[in-house]
Amino acid sequence: MPTDPALPEGRAAADVLTELRALRRTDAPTRGGRTFAYVYDAGLDGLDELAAEAYTTFATVNGLDPTVFPSVARLENDVVGAAAALLGAPGAQGTFTSGGTESILLAVKTARDHARTVRGITGPQLVLPSTAHAAFHKAAAYLGVETVVVPVDPATFRADADAMAAALTDRTALVVASTPSYAHGVIDPVAEIAAAAAARGVLCHVDACIGGWILPYLRRAGREVEPFDLSVPGVTSLSVDLHKYAYADKGASVVLYRDAELRRHQYFAHAGWPGYPVVNPTVQGTKSGGLLAQAWAVLQHVGEEGYTALAGRVAEASDRLLAGLRSTDGIRVLGDPAAGLVAFTVAGEDGGAAPDLSLLLHLADEMRELGWYLQPQLSFDGLPPNLHLTLTPATVGQVDALLGDLGTALAKARALEPVTVDPDLASFAAGLDPDALGPDEVAGVLAFAGLGEGAGLPGRMAPVLVLLDALPGALKERLLAEFIGSVFRIR
Repeated sequence: MPTDPALPEGRAAADVLTELRALRRTDAPTRGGRTFAYVYDAGLDGLDELAAEAYTTFATVNGLDPTVFPSVARLENDVVGAAAALLGAPGAQGTFTSGGTESILLAVKTARDHARTVRGITGPQLVLPSTAHAAFHKAAAYLGVETVVVPVDPATFRADADAMAAALTDRTALVVASTPSYAHGVIDPVAEIAAAAAARGVLCHVDACIGGWILPYLRRAGREVEPFDLSVPGVTSLSVDLHKYAYADKGASVVLYRDAELRRHQYFAHAGWPGYPVVNPTVQGTKSGGLLAQAWAVLQHVGEEGYTALAGRVAEASDRLLAGLRSTDGIRVLGDPAAGLVAFTVAGEDGGAAPDLSLLLHLADEMRELGWYLQPQLSFDGLPPNLHLTLTPATVGQVDALLGDLGTALAKARALEPVTVDPDLASFAAGLDPDALGPDEVAGVLAFAGLGEGAGLPGRMAPVLVLLDALPGALKERLLAEFIGSVFRIR
């Protein structure tokens, strides 16, 4: 029986590229400083072209085997060496990875295997503040590690060092601190957390995926930055993303360890099959050398003075934005942002300090109508909902325009009808067992939320996010997974 072909007979290269460029026009812009999440724009002429050319040069190189492609070892040693010099201590070693999630997964895997082989722990625990990145929970789920979540200080949003120390047990394999935390852009008390870990013989990982490359250059640019890296006693590993404030293309990250002896627990080797002997430093086996090459090229091109200047521009953007936000009635900046990330919430017109979720999300929608993307973050464990901004050098010239539009959007948002969730619906949802829901029931809830199959994304996200905010965490996770499954579905 004839079937539809999987692919066309073949299309002209120009036609293929034309369609790709048309698809790209539906995305948020990644350059120009108006998308305040997911992208890091150095604003340097020629940097994108350099990265693309470097990637193309090494795109066909297989990073699986540096004995066949020795250039891979040279480039990785250069990149990891630069990270170690910036963030390390004598003897520090590391690995180039595909991004922060892989770096974190490898750090957790290393801690798990170290705990098992060195300390004899068979039921390892991962102690982390509630603001630690979701990637740690993902790593724990993949690797069979139990998470112990410690609430943060509700006023500063920083990890509570005393509470973290109290959560350590004989089963703790790894304790985590963030510099900064993604949600609020604040720096945890690394020295205190690492000291408590060292006293118990526990490994301590610093998630510097965001701040690792900018904080040292902020210090060089004259800003005060407390010690946070592998030079801090008790810190045993650290992750830093090069596709963030080092401005390499995604995905590029480095995970560092205090020494090679600890790093060996990261590696996977297997000789129990008839094929070639396998040794993988990372989760990936075969991988293009292109991402490594473009990261190397960007680091070499920008250099020490360039990164210092770029860090200064981010600090300038942050200073101007924070001053503008703090002078706007009803807006409250959360915590003390320290490394390019800012989170703020909005109070209602009643004069109270409590965040107004509906107003906040209406504001995000109104700003998107004006061409800005501010990332909504929902409430969690007593921490307020907020809008999150990632500042880059390219945003320096956009701060005044952003603040002007923010005032206009806030006035429009205050004039809109509040979005609410029916209390009976919220009560009903609270009693649902996410694991017991069938496909039809899940589809019904998604349709109610405006995310039914084939509906596409709604024009305004406030009604959807207000509903999500009211749902129990487990149900929220189930619906999010089902929604993404509906997006990535063959029609």
